[in-house]
Amino acid sequence: MNTDNKLEFFLHEKALCESSSIGKGTRLWAFSHVLKGARIGRDCNICDGVFIENDVVVGERVTIKCGVQLWDGIEIGDDVFIGPNATFTNDKFPRSKKYPNAYAKTQVLQGASIGANATLLPGVTIGRKAMVGAGAVVTRSVPAGAIVYGNPARITGYVNTESKEDSSAGIVIKQKPLFSIVKTPLEGVSIYNLNTISDLRGDLIIGEFEKQIPFSVKRFFMVHGVSSKEVRGEHAHRQCHQFLICIHGTCNVIADDGQKKVDIELNVPNKGVHLPPMTWGIQYKYSPDAMLLVFASDHYDSNDYIRNYEEFLAACTDRIS
Repeated sequence: MNTDNKLEFFLHEKALCESSSIGKGTRLWAFSHVLKGARIGRDCNICDGVFIENDVVVGERVTIKCGVQLWDGIEIGDDVFIGPNATFTNDKFPRSKKYPNAYAKTQVLQGASIGANATLLPGVTIGRKAMVGAGAVVTRSVPAGAIVYGNPARITGYVNTESKEDSSAGIVIKQKPLFSIVKTPLEGVSIYNLNTISDLRGDLIIGEFEKQIPFSVKRFFMVHGVSSKEVRGEHAHRQCHQFLICIHGTCNVIADDGQKKVDIELNVPNKGVHLPPMTWGIQYKYSPDAMLLVFASDHYDSNDYIRNYEEFLAACTDRIS
């Protein structure tokens, strides 16, 4: 155990720390090795056998379990958990004694968790509060809040979402025969059960914009032929309303207002979801035969899109303040 009273962090007697940039309250345990250029924030827990190279930044309150190596180009945000023997890489085409001009930058953003024995390929970003399952092989960047596992890693859900099956997540605010609107915990985001008339000739589904659905339509588009491993959306609109119906097959819609999320399965053609402006929308878990029809209140305008989640969170904060 280190007894140097000048240090504001704990350094085990069998640890080696060459860096002078270690935050107060951080603990470096046995056989950990931190090179000179590394920067580690406050109140971190660096467990046995962890190696941290020079061009590495570790935020505050980070836990790095045993057997992890952080190579040049790795940046770890605040409150991140990295499980034992998780593997980071920084060179797509490694060769012995051959070094790239610059190493690929890999980021793990605030609050994310990396499971034991997961492998991250070079240059990926793990989004805020995302969860990477044990043993996953991450070949592409992971969106904020996504849950991924497998080889290659695929999105299987999102953290802190409320299922449409949860009775506490929805309150019926309007009900007529064959038509209802179910309010979600997100302001303005509602699930619509549209009028359906069935007889021997088949089913007829009816919806009336402006009367039942609270905007007029200026544009529509359809999404189909999506591999189940792909994710669509991942943006918000500043002014545009959208109404989504999966007219064939199934897909899931994540709605996010910057504070809460809901996960809504669209699995019948008479169910739609209204996404008002300033709602971050994601569509995933497409069935092979899925066909998603989207109605929009405005013509296409690239300036109406917010495509970066951090920018979206900042815009939400600005609106509240």
